[in-house]
Amino acid sequence: MFLKKGDKDLILNDEDKTELIEGMLNQISEKDVKKVLIIPPDFTRLYSDAGKLTQIIYQKLKDKAEIHIMPALGTHVPMTETQIKAMFGDIPTSCFLEHDWRDEVLECGVVPSSKLAEFSEGVVEYEMKVAVNKCLFEGNYDLILSVGQIVPHEVIGMANYTKNICVGVGGSDMINKSHFLGAAYGMEKILGQTNSPVRSVLDYSYEQFISHLPVVFLLSVMEAREDDVVMRGLYASEDRRAFEAAACLSREVNLDLLDKPIKKAVVYLDPKEFHSTWLGNKAVYRTRMAMADDGELFILAPELKEFGEDKEIDRLIRKYGYCGTPATLKAVEENEDLKNNLSAAAHLIHGSSEGRFKITYCPGKGISKEEIESVGFAYMTYEEAVEKFKHSTLKMGYNQVDGEEIFYISNPALGLWALKDQFK
Repeated sequence: MFLKKGDKDLILNDEDKTELIEGMLNQISEKDVKKVLIIPPDFTRLYSDAGKLTQIIYQKLKDKAEIHIMPALGTHVPMTETQIKAMFGDIPTSCFLEHDWRDEVLECGVVPSSKLAEFSEGVVEYEMKVAVNKCLFEGNYDLILSVGQIVPHEVIGMANYTKNICVGVGGSDMINKSHFLGAAYGMEKILGQTNSPVRSVLDYSYEQFISHLPVVFLLSVMEAREDDVVMRGLYASEDRRAFEAAACLSREVNLDLLDKPIKKAVVYLDPKEFHSTWLGNKAVYRTRMAMADDGELFILAPELKEFGEDKEIDRLIRKYGYCGTPATLKAVEENEDLKNNLSAAAHLIHGSSEGRFKITYCPGKGISKEEIESVGFAYMTYEEAVEKFKHSTLKMGYNQVDGEEIFYISNPALGLWALKDQFK
């Protein structure tokens, strides 16, 4: 390991980060590093602090190496220049490359159906093509730095590590089939776990077909506090050790384990980060394990404008809606358009309450009541919700509002809420 620094009570400031990254780079620079590719998350992971880490790396290497930066978009829309500047500061936009998950990937192998059946315990039995952005293979890089945050994740258990490569700059078959595997296997059995069927598939894909590339994983652990977000840990290695260490710390600081189910939750979606239900449904994913049967989840989404960031995925969400696992699996069997976009099917499963509790979206003026209700959600205007729940006065966790207990979450992307007996 090049770097291992973390504790639930530790706060790493910018000076600490700079010193730690310099130490990491000094070890790596024993090799001849003339050309570097950095793969950080995109703007949807703004609070990962990967933007700051990327800036530090750039400043340390810019005078000795050619540097390219490819945000791990997955299926997300490309970053705008405004977003690049907001997240990555003064790094020249000429350094940035754009990932095209459909047309700019190189197939490097296939995971056989027998392996998928083994990893999934028989839930799926398809083969999966392994493909990542072709520049990883054709760019002649001396160093590829995969930068990102370890945090509970609905598809794979814990975000990042090999997911940043295999999905973040991966191809359509791998993105679609890995996401569908996670949904079909069961989100509640995966969330917050270091190991899962999806993790096994992506780790296997990476080890078999990609690990010969000069990749180093730089992984942060962040914690949301009442008024800010702090870095609790920073880890780096060429192998799984950094991920495992970071995942242990993430479970300490990112899991909010409750004694009783939540009857009424209010989740706020930061307008800088959340413009679609594709991302905004983290409010559902990250609270579903904690919600009471017949409970209510209110999602305050002032800048919601669309369902899917990708036009085809947006169309599929509008067509099939968030109707739960049985209805979605039936739709996959009967409809080629959904069968050919399994990541959309996975998202529809994850974004449903499975009929257990009521989900009410509270958007601004960017999307209509008819649109919200057409995909299976209840509707309330953002203004009504702010007035009803006294949003500006809420603190993280339990609040009393007009004699009623409300559980408030200011950013669902930074944690997982569940019951204690679910993590024995």
